[in-house]
Amino acid sequence: MVCEEQKIIPYVRHVQKLCERFRMIEFRHTPRIQNELPDALATIFSMIKHTDTDYIDFLDIELKEHPVHCSHVEAEPDGLPWYFDIKKYLESGTYPNDSMSNQKKSIRRMTLNFFLSGEVLYRRTPDLGLL
Repeated sequence: MVCEEQKIIPYVRHVQKLCERFRMIEFRHTPRIQNELPDALATIFSMIKHTDTDYIDFLDIELKEHPVHCSHVEAEPDGLPWYFDIKKYLESGTYPNDSMSNQKKSIRRMTLNFFLSGEVLYRRTPDLGLL
C-alpha cells in the first residue's frame, strides 16, 4: 500500500500490521458518496489536531441490522419516573442516597433545564419557554 497523504500514514501502518494476521485480504475503493459513515468519520477526524503524528484513537462501531426506535418507556428499572431525581433535587436539594459525585453533578446540570411550579415539572426551552 502506498500513501501520499501524511495524515493517514499512521493508519496505513496499522492496517499493514493487521493484514499480516490474514491469509488473504482484498481492498476495494468505495466513493465517499456511497459510504456515509467513513465520510462522517473523516470529517470528524479532520477537526481533531494531535501533536503526536503516530497517535491513533481506536473507535468501536457497532452496526445494527435494523434501526431501533423507542418512543415510549413502559417502566423504569427502579419503578420511578425518569425525572424523579431532578424533581426531588428541585424540591428539596437532596440527591438519591447511593449517588456518586459524578451523578450528583449530572443531576445539578440537568436541573438547569427544568422549572418546578408546585407539583408540575416543566422543561425550559432555549427561548426560556416552558414545556
